[in-house]
Amino acid sequence: MTELVTPDTRFHRSFLESHAEWDGAVQDGAGIHDGDDVRSPDGFAEFVESLVAAETTPRRPGLVTDTYRWIVEGDEYLGSVSFRHELTDFLRNFGGHVGYGIRPSARGRGLATWALARTVDLARGRGCDRILVVCHDDNPASARVIEKNGGVLEDLRRNGDQLLRRYWIALD
Repeated sequence: MTELVTPDTRFHRSFLESHAEWDGAVQDGAGIHDGDDVRSPDGFAEFVESLVAAETTPRRPGLVTDTYRWIVEGDEYLGSVSFRHELTDFLRNFGGHVGYGIRPSARGRGLATWALARTVDLARGRGCDRILVVCHDDNPASARVIEKNGGVLEDLRRNGDQLLRRYWIALD
């Protein structure tokens, strides 16, 4: 059964397997930043602790409070989703409230659509009236995930060489 859970060290092995599948690409929603040690057990425990604490304290200067959840089946880590509680100018233009990523071997199963729907419920529970979700223009699968969850395209914006689609999801 697929679940959305608080990050936990028990998923270390599976997280590393997923990390290898990404082959160096950014894992949206995972919260991995330069300098995070996710490979060693102690480093992974610190990483997990920082993700859990981010609900009340930003992980680093310049970041916002953030709720991280992992998409799992049993002991298998399938992906992650993050809900940023507020928007900075950068997030308002290029990042949005939500980031998500599904490990390559688990894609095509509707997990991102399911996880975004659960995150919409989380945002609603926090009293938000709408949330911003952004994806790359060349990622039609992510655009479909957002649209299936009620996303309405506001505009496209360029961030350097990346063209981004900005969607708002009303939570009423």
